Amino acid sequence: MVSDFRKKKLLHVFTSFFDRNGSGSIDKKDFELAVDNISKLRGWSAGDAKYKEIQSSLMKIWDTLQGRADADKDGEISVDEWIAMWEEFAKNPSAPLEWQSLYCKFIFNLEDASGDGAIDGEEFSSVYASFGLNKDDALAAFRKMSKGKANVSWAEFQDLWKEYFTTEDVNAAGNYIFGKSSF
Repeated sequence: MVSDFRKKKLLHVFTSFFDRNGSGSIDKKDFELAVDNISKLRGWSAGDAKYKEIQSSLMKIWDTLQGRADADKDGEISVDEWIAMWEEFAKNPSAPLEWQSLYCKFIFNLEDASGDGAIDGEEFSSVYASFGLNKDDALAAFRKMSKGKANVSWAEFQDLWKEYFTTEDVNAAGNYIFGKSSF
C-alpha cells in the first residue's frame, strides 16, 4: 500500500508533468503536448533536429510506459495504474522498467540545458517554471535536492531519482527532484 506521502509525490509527477491536458489520465496526446512545451522552452521548431530528438525520446517513453502500465489496455494510464506501477518499482528500485530509465535520463538531460553533465539551480528552475511551477519554489527545491551544492551530477541524480519514488523520509533530498519544495 502506498503511503499518503508517497502518493502525493506520485500525483505531483502525474498531474504536473504527464497529464498535460488535464484529462485525469495520461495518453499519447499528453506526450505530444510535452514535446511542444519543451521545444517552446528551448526555442526549437517542429523541423529542428533537437525537436525531432525530443519527440522521438518522448514517444519511445510513451510507448514503453503504455506497454507496461496500461493494465486495462484502454490507451490511457489512470491514476490507479500509475500508482500501482510505481509501487512495483519501489519493491526493487535497482531494476527499473525501460521507460523509467529512459525518463530519468530524459529529465536529467532536459534539466542540464548547458550539456555539461550537471544540473545547476538556474537550469533546474527554468525547466520547472516552463511546466507551470513557481520558479522560486523550484530554486528552493534545488537547494534541498543538491544539499546546498552548486550542481548535481548524473550519478547523484540517479540516486535522488530512486529516492523520490521510494522514500518515506519527508526530509530526503530526492523528494525535491521535480521542482516542488514541500509536500
